[in-house]
Amino acid sequence: MSNYLTVDKREQIQALLALRWSDRRIAREVGVNRETVGRRRAAIASKPAEAFPGSGDGDGTAADGRGRTGAAKPAEVFAGSGGKPAKAFAGSRSSAEAYRDEVRQKLAAGLTAQRIWQDLVEEHGYGGSYESVKRFVRRAAPERRATTVMHSPPGEEAQVDFFQGPPTLDGEAGQWRRPWVFRMTLCCSRHGYEEAVWDQKLETFLRLHERAFAALGGIPKVVRHDNLKAAVVRACLYDPDANPVYAAFAAHWGFAALPIRPRHPQENGKEERAGGYVKDNALKGRRFDGLAELNAFLRRWNETIARLRIHGTTRKQVWRHYLETDKDALQPLGAAPFSFFRRGTRVVHADGHVEVEAGFYPVPTHLLGRAVEVLWDGRLVRVRHEGRLVAVHARVEPGRYAAAPGAPAASLVSTQRVFLERQLARCGQVGPDLRAWAEAAFAARGVRAMRLIQGTLGLLRRFPREEVLAVARLAAEHGVFRYRIFARLVERRAVQRTLPALLAEHELIRPMSAYALEDLT
Repeated sequence: MSNYLTVDKREQIQALLALRWSDRRIAREVGVNRETVGRRRAAIASKPAEAFPGSGDGDGTAADGRGRTGAAKPAEVFAGSGGKPAKAFAGSRSSAEAYRDEVRQKLAAGLTAQRIWQDLVEEHGYGGSYESVKRFVRRAAPERRATTVMHSPPGEEAQVDFFQGPPTLDGEAGQWRRPWVFRMTLCCSRHGYEEAVWDQKLETFLRLHERAFAALGGIPKVVRHDNLKAAVVRACLYDPDANPVYAAFAAHWGFAALPIRPRHPQENGKEERAGGYVKDNALKGRRFDGLAELNAFLRRWNETIARLRIHGTTRKQVWRHYLETDKDALQPLGAAPFSFFRRGTRVVHADGHVEVEAGFYPVPTHLLGRAVEVLWDGRLVRVRHEGRLVAVHARVEPGRYAAAPGAPAASLVSTQRVFLERQLARCGQVGPDLRAWAEAAFAARGVRAMRLIQGTLGLLRRFPREEVLAVARLAAEHGVFRYRIFARLVERRAVQRTLPALLAEHELIRPMSAYALEDLT
C-alpha cells in the first residue's frame, strides 16, 4: 500500500511553501520526509495557476466553458529552478541566506556557528534552526584577502621565538620535562641559531641573544619578537610598553627591538616556519638524557643538515647564502657583555627604607610613602624617583640594613644602637661636654638613658647652648643622670642670668661715710 498525504498535511505543506520555508524545516514541522516536501514543491511549481472568470489580462480574453481563461499565466518558479521546475527542490535556499553578509562578518571575527545562530535569533528574530545555520556556515566561503611578502635586506632583521622541545631528562628534578627551545633566524639568508633552556626568564632570554649573536657572527639592526613577557611589559596594537631591561640591552648591543602586532603571527612568519622546521626535522620523535645532550645534538644538526639544505623560498643553500649576504652586513659584536640588572617599583616604608630581595636600603625621608623605581644587580642598588637618581647603595645580605651614606656599617647592630649613635652624634655637635655626659649616662643607666639623652637635647630648643653645656659639666662631675634634676639646674641658671645685678657704687648713691650716727637718731 503506497504512502499518501492527508488533506490537512497537504494544506500545511502548501501554506509553509508559500512562506518560503526550507524543505528541511517544513518536513520537521509537518512530520513527513523531505523528499515528500520536494515533490509537493515541484508539483505546485509545474501546475499553472487557475484564473477565475473575469480575471483576464484586460485585453478582452474570455473564459472558456470550464471557467478558465484562454491565456492563463503559469505559476512563478522559485529562484534557482531554471527551466526545469520539477527539480526546484534540489536548489532550495537556506533560511540563513538573507543574512549572508552578516554571517561572513561574524565568521571573520572568529565566532562559532552556535554563537552566530544565537546572535541571529536575538538581533533579527531569526526563526530557523541551529542546524540550518550550521549547514549554511559550512557552505559560506570566507573572503580571501591578499597578503604582502615581507622582504629583508642583508643584515637588516632577525626574528626570535620559543617553542616547546622534546622530552628531556632533568637531572636535578629527577624527571622528564619538555624544555624551551630558543630560535633566532636571519630573515635574509634564513640561517639561524637554536638552543634549549629550562625557563624563559629575562636573564636567560638576554644571554640567549648574546650567544646567538656570537654564533651568527654579528648583530642585526632589528630583532622582531612575538610579544614575549621578557621583552614586553604590556602588549598593545599601537604603543606597547617595552621591558626597560630589554630596552637597555637593545641599546647596549645596538639593535632595535620590534614586537609584532598582537594576534598577528604572520608578521613573525619566517621564525614561525623555521621553528616548525626544527621541530619536525630535528626533534620530532626523539628523547634526550639531558639538556647538554640536546644542545649538542642541535649544534651538530645545524652544522650538518640545517645550514646545508636548499631553502624552499630562496632556492639557495642556506650557508652559502649567509656567506654572500648576511655575514658582512651584520653589525660587529661589542667588546663587553651586557651588565644585567633587575628593575622594580617599591613604596618607601615608614622607616625610610625600601626592600630589595630581603635587604633594606635607606632613601631620603621626603619620599616616605611614595613609589620609587629600583634598579639592582649583583653589586649595587640604585633608587630613582621621577627620573632622578636619589640613592645608591652596595648590596647587603638578606635581613640586613644598608648603612646611610657616610655612616659606618659597624653601627648597624640593632635599631636601638642606631638610635643611640644618632643621639650621641647630636650631643657631640652641641659640645664635647654634653657628649661626655651622655656617654656616662648610658654607661650608668643602659638603654633607659636613651630617652634621657633625647629629652636633654630637647632643652636646647628653650635654653641657650652655653647653659646646657655648663650643667652637663656639673652633672658629669657629680654623677647626676636624672632628667628632672638636669632640667631644673638649667632653668635655675637661666633665671639667674636674667635677674638684674645689684650695684654697690653709683654716682646717684651716696657713700656710707656720708651718713653720721646722729643722722640716724
